[in-house]
Amino acid sequence: MTVDDTALHATGIVKRYRRHTVLDGVDLEVRRGEAVALTGENGSGKSTLLRICARVLRPDAGAVRVSGRVGFCPQEPALFDLLTADEHLALFGAAAGLSRDEALRKGHRRLDSLGFHARPGTVVRDLSGGTRQKLNLAVALLAEPDVLLLDEPYQGFDHGTYVDFWDLVAQWRGADRAVVVVTHMLTELWRTDRVVNLKEDT
Repeated sequence: MTVDDTALHATGIVKRYRRHTVLDGVDLEVRRGEAVALTGENGSGKSTLLRICARVLRPDAGAVRVSGRVGFCPQEPALFDLLTADEHLALFGAAAGLSRDEALRKGHRRLDSLGFHARPGTVVRDLSGGTRQKLNLAVALLAEPDVLLLDEPYQGFDHGTYVDFWDLVAQWRGADRAVVVVTHMLTELWRTDRVVNLKEDT
């Protein structure tokens, strides 16, 4: 008997906004231990497809099947301006079933790996764009997800952190996670196992 190692299976995804069809019968399959780059021109539906796979947006047709927990890092940080980093970790950690202490411990470890630097008590609106994005990514990783959906998660990163991010992608693959990264950075495609170009596929 063959063990199915598919972590994410999206089939026949259709999404329309009024008369404009953004996605028309798109399929996406990602296996455990695989990193997939999702590319395409602006407006090709990359972010829309990721939101549908994360189940924060409903498709007009098609189905999504996910095995395990999902971590979703949107392009625009889904954070609260008047909360601190620790308050975000505690809040999102509670949603993942973590105690406050466990959420802070895991969250700080993630933030340290991303080179997060902010004075304690600093609220999100006072953080730089790159620092906010590091928190955004750390929150997505809190629940130790089996499937990571990352929409250009390195926006605002300095060069060193950007390189570190791709090293982390390799670590996540090695931990048998399925990783999808929306990216325009074509020079980094060699760091992934496969490239899905929505312009070509739709």
